[in-house]
Amino acid sequence: MKKYLLLLSFVSGAFSLSAQNKQFSMNDAVLGLRTNLAVENLSQLSWLPNEDAYVFTKNNQVFKTAVPSMKETPWISLSSFNQLVFGKDSLRAIPAIHWDNEVPYFQLKNDLYFLGNASNNLLVERPFSIDRAAENLKVSGRMVAYTVGNNLQLVDAQKNKHVITNDAETAHIKNGQSVHRNEFGIDGGIFISPKQNFVAFYRMDESMVNDYPVINWAVTPAKNENIKYPMSGGKSHEVTIGVYNIATRKTVFLKTGTPKDQYLTAVTWSPDEQYIYVAVLNRAQNHMWLNQYDARTGDLVKTLFEEKNDKYVEPQHPLTFIPGKNNEFLWWSERDGFAHLYRYNTSGKLLNAVTAGSWVVNELIGFTKSNEVIISSTKESAKEKHAYAVNLSTGAMKRLDQGKGVHTVDLSQSGSYLIDRYSNATTPRNINVVQSNGKLVKNILTAKDPLVSYERPKVQEVTLMADDGTPLFGKLIYPTNFDPAKKYPTIVYLYNGPHVQLITDNYPASGNLWYEYMAQRGYVIFTMDGRGSGNRGQKFEQATFRQLGTVEMNDQLVGVNYLKGLSFVDASRMGVHGWSFGGFMTTSLMLRHPGVFKVAVAGGPVIDWSMYEIMYTERYMDTPQENPKGYADNNLLTKVENLKGKLLMIHGAQDDVVVWQHSMKFIKACVDKNVQLDYFVYPGHPHNVGGKDRVHLMQKIADYFDDYLK
Repeated sequence: MKKYLLLLSFVSGAFSLSAQNKQFSMNDAVLGLRTNLAVENLSQLSWLPNEDAYVFTKNNQVFKTAVPSMKETPWISLSSFNQLVFGKDSLRAIPAIHWDNEVPYFQLKNDLYFLGNASNNLLVERPFSIDRAAENLKVSGRMVAYTVGNNLQLVDAQKNKHVITNDAETAHIKNGQSVHRNEFGIDGGIFISPKQNFVAFYRMDESMVNDYPVINWAVTPAKNENIKYPMSGGKSHEVTIGVYNIATRKTVFLKTGTPKDQYLTAVTWSPDEQYIYVAVLNRAQNHMWLNQYDARTGDLVKTLFEEKNDKYVEPQHPLTFIPGKNNEFLWWSERDGFAHLYRYNTSGKLLNAVTAGSWVVNELIGFTKSNEVIISSTKESAKEKHAYAVNLSTGAMKRLDQGKGVHTVDLSQSGSYLIDRYSNATTPRNINVVQSNGKLVKNILTAKDPLVSYERPKVQEVTLMADDGTPLFGKLIYPTNFDPAKKYPTIVYLYNGPHVQLITDNYPASGNLWYEYMAQRGYVIFTMDGRGSGNRGQKFEQATFRQLGTVEMNDQLVGVNYLKGLSFVDASRMGVHGWSFGGFMTTSLMLRHPGVFKVAVAGGPVIDWSMYEIMYTERYMDTPQENPKGYADNNLLTKVENLKGKLLMIHGAQDDVVVWQHSMKFIKACVDKNVQLDYFVYPGHPHNVGGKDRVHLMQKIADYFDDYLK
C-alpha cells in the first residue's frame, strides 16, 4: 500500500478573498510575466569591475551607486550617451552594456565599443569592427574572438585581425563552437587565456557523422538543409583542442589521444598560462581523467586524478583556481552522491572536501578575502537556493541571505559585497545589498505584485512517497471559486527528465500562469518531480539508468493515485501534458498505462531512444547494442495499439533536438495499426515553440482539453 505524506500548508498570499477577480487572457498566461505583467526589476543591474559600486539603468539613465555609502548618482543620460558615441541623437535607448567584462563594452551591429572611466566620467573608445557574419562572440578585456562560418577569427587588443583557422566550409569541421551538442556544461568553444596571450578553441570534425535532413518549408520549392546528427549507438564526431599563440600566430593541438570519439570538457587555463586542464571522458561516460597539458607544445604533462562510476560520471564545470594560488583549485564532483566542491593542488593531491552533505552545490559564485568561497546551494531545502560563505580549509559554512525561496547572488570583484536577488511563492522579487559576512547593507528593491488584481487559485504543496520511500515534491493547484462538493477535470503537467526541476519555492506560487489560466477555467492542475529529475542528488537522478520512462512513470502514477483519492477530482476526466522529455512521458503514460488518462497532449516527444543523440542517450541508457531490452521496453512505436482516449501530438518542423522523424514514425505506426491520432506541426520552429506563436500553441492545448476533457 502506498503511503502519502501531505504537507498541510498552503501558500499564503497566493490567492485573495477580496474582490480581485480579473481573468488572465492567453497572452497574459503565456507572455505576461515577460511583458505586461513583468515583475519590477532594476535593469542592467551589475557590479562595476575594479570597484565596490554597482550600476543600473532607469528611464534611459545609468545610475551608479557606491557601496557601502549607498550614495546613488546619475552617471550618464541617453542624450549624453548619444553625443559621446555618435555626436548626435541616434539611439532610442541605452544599449545593453556588458559591465562584467574587465573593460565594459556594448555592441551595435558589427561594432564593439569599450568603455573607459576617467575621473568618474564615462569614455567611449573608438569601435572595434568585426565581421558582419560574426557569431559566438567571446570578449576578454579588449580582445574579441568570434566565428565566421565554421572558422575562428580574432581582433586583438591592438585591433590587429587574426584568422586562426581556415577550414573549407564543406569540410564538416567547426572551430570555436560548442561541441558534444552542449552536454557536459559546454556553452561555447573559445577559451581566451588569463593574460590574453593565447586562445584555446574546440575543433570538431563531423565528417564521419550521418547527415540528417531538416527541410526549410518557407521557400518554394522547399529546401533541404542537412545537419549532422549523431544517433545513439552510431558514429560520433571527433573533437580536439587547438591553442593559438597570438604573438607567433601559430597553433598547436593538445595531444588528447584516442579513442577519437571521447569527450573533452571542463577546459581551463592555469593562471600563469603555462597549462591547460581538460576533463577527458570516455564515450561510455563512466570513466573520467583530469589531465594537464603543456599549452605551448600540446604534450600531456600528467593525469591529476580519475573518477569512475558504475553508471556515469558527468563533469560539468571547469576548474576554479583559488585567487593568489596558481597551484590550488576547486573541483566539482558527485563522488559522494551529491554535487560538492573539493580542493586540490596541481600535483593532483586532494587537500580537503570543502562542502559535504545530502544537498547539492548549485553555483560557485566567487571568493572573499577571508579564505572563503561563496556558493549557492540547496542546503536549506531542495526547493530553495541560498548563498553561503564556506571556509576553504575547514568547510565551516555561514548563510548570507535572508528570506526563504530562490536566491541568485552576484559578488563584487573585491569579494566584499553581494547583490542578492530572491523571490518565493509570495514575494515577486526582492533585491538586497549584503556584506560578505551576511550583514544587510540595504534593500534596493521590493517589487510590487503585478498579479494582485487577478483572480488567483489556491496552491498547495504536496509531498508523496515513491515505492522505495523517496519523498517526491509536487504542487496541487485548485480551480478558482473552488467548490469541494464538485468534481473537477484534472491536468497533470510533467517533465521528469534529467537536470530539470519544476517544483521550487519561486514566484508565482503556481509556477506557471498557464496553470492559473486553466484553473480559472475550472481545472485542477497537478505537477510533480519524480525520480530522474534534477537537484536531488545522484541516487535520485540515476534511479532511471538504463530504463528511461519506467521509474519516472511509477512515480507519476503515485501522483495519479493521490489525485484519485481526492473527493473533488473526477478520475474519469484526467489529462496529461508535457514537452520534450515530458512529451515522451506523456506518450508513454498513454501507451504503457492505457486508460489512466482520458486526454493527452505530447509536444516534441522522443518516441524511440535509438534515434536520439549519442551524448545524452548513452549516458542514461548505454548504447542500443549494450542495452537492447531497455531500448525495446521504451520504444513507443511498438505500443501504438495500446492507445485509449485522445492524444494530440505536436512537433516543430525544424526540430534539430528531437528530430521530426520521431513523431512522423509514430504517425505511420498509427496508420499501420488503424489507431486514430490528432497531430499538429509548427513550421519554422525548432524544438520549442517560442515568441508570439507560443500563444497559439498554448491556446491549441487549452482548446484540446476543453473539447475532450471538460
